[in-house]
Amino acid sequence: MPVTELPGDQPPVTEAVTTVRPARRPTPFTALLTRLHFYAGVLVAPFLLVAALTGLAYTITPQLDRALYGDQLTVADVGGQPRPLADQVTAARVAHPDGSIAAVTPGIGERTTEVVFSQPDLGDRQHTVYVDPYTGEVTGQLTTWFGSTPVTTWLDDLHRNLHLGEVGRHYSEIAASWLWVLVLGGLILWWRRRTTSRPTAKHLLVPDLTVREGVRRTRGWHATTGVWLAVGLLFLSATGLTWSRYAGANFGAGLDALRAGTPAISTALDGTPPATGGGEHQHGDTPGGTVDDPGTYDTVLATARGAGLAGPVEISPAAEPGTAWTVTQVDNTWPVAKDRIAVDPAAGTVTARSDFADWPLLAQLSSLGIQAHMGLLFGPVNQILLAALALGLLCVVVWGYRMWWQRRPTRTDHRAPLGTAPTRGGVRGLPWWALLAGVPVTVAVGWALPWFGGTLLAFLVVDVTLGAVARRRRVVPVSPAPAGR
Repeated sequence: MPVTELPGDQPPVTEAVTTVRPARRPTPFTALLTRLHFYAGVLVAPFLLVAALTGLAYTITPQLDRALYGDQLTVADVGGQPRPLADQVTAARVAHPDGSIAAVTPGIGERTTEVVFSQPDLGDRQHTVYVDPYTGEVTGQLTTWFGSTPVTTWLDDLHRNLHLGEVGRHYSEIAASWLWVLVLGGLILWWRRRTTSRPTAKHLLVPDLTVREGVRRTRGWHATTGVWLAVGLLFLSATGLTWSRYAGANFGAGLDALRAGTPAISTALDGTPPATGGGEHQHGDTPGGTVDDPGTYDTVLATARGAGLAGPVEISPAAEPGTAWTVTQVDNTWPVAKDRIAVDPAAGTVTARSDFADWPLLAQLSSLGIQAHMGLLFGPVNQILLAALALGLLCVVVWGYRMWWQRRPTRTDHRAPLGTAPTRGGVRGLPWWALLAGVPVTVAVGWALPWFGGTLLAFLVVDVTLGAVARRRRVVPVSPAPAGR
């Protein structure tokens, strides 16, 4: 009889089949962006490292000024009405008889009055005499740069040009020109990596601490910190470029072409210049040659206050005979006060006015951006945010180099001190329409940001050269077959 096998007599044998998903190859765009991010990170990161360190030092300049120059910048006793500006200017002139008065900033509250003198031997620097507005006594004298104290000027030069003059300015422009590229490129790469399997905001903003120590954990800290800092770093890049040497010049030209730059204020007077005869207190000439009468400062200040210019102001004498004086609000803390007027000192009337609210929007944003970049716009909060950005950028750079080291080959037969660059070939894989749109855009950006365009071209030349050398090394010549075979 045939043996019938019941279903329950023997359990069915099943073979586990494990499906191994092949590693997903990056798209040509991702491959190109990865290689660009790698090379820019390796070669430009030193500039960013220096910019972050010097910027971090600059954030504490208000505290340094108070600690080092508190006796000159502030008064010990605030009380009573300030003395006439004529007396304060006279005291400053007696203390410093050389040069010509370029500007006077009347003291308010605990701030001393600043009388700024121009001197040919100081170049772009000025000599500032500080006067107690309540007693008329000189509290000190410093060599300044656009109102900045020596220590602030020193740190500002360190951040802008490393004390190397015009040559040193290239470093900061390279850093600002590439920072936005690195930030945007890093965001795209991290988003593509994380949203493949975990499309949640948490995994974009928080590093995965469950992975073991290694390049994956370092990449998580590097990328998520960059995400948190992205808006601030893009802001620093944009505002830093506005006063760089080449990109800044192009930015200014663009504002002028759009008629969106800071509007000029007319100082022309219809009448003749005031008489400069004897009997007046004459203590030197202004840059334009007009005789400096200390009493005129009180007249001009009273006119400015009557015109609504409250808070700290800067009074600038006429640049040349027959022109008006200017008064500018210099409150750079939010909400800023930056209105300007031109004053006829003889008649005590306002001849022209330029209010900050009437400036073009781009001019307003540019001015506010510069003040925020310098840590002035929001006071101590602004300083703390800038310091956090600088520290965060330092961490991102260090983690980037650490990843490069962690990716190094460690096999006994193939060791290397550093990791290899991502695979090339991304450009060849791009569709024609991407090249058609991308090349003109890249050229235009390179023209607007010359140091970005120049260094990008250098990267491409080096990369193509290294690729050609590598291909030649991989070519093995075929030996001819022996005769008779």
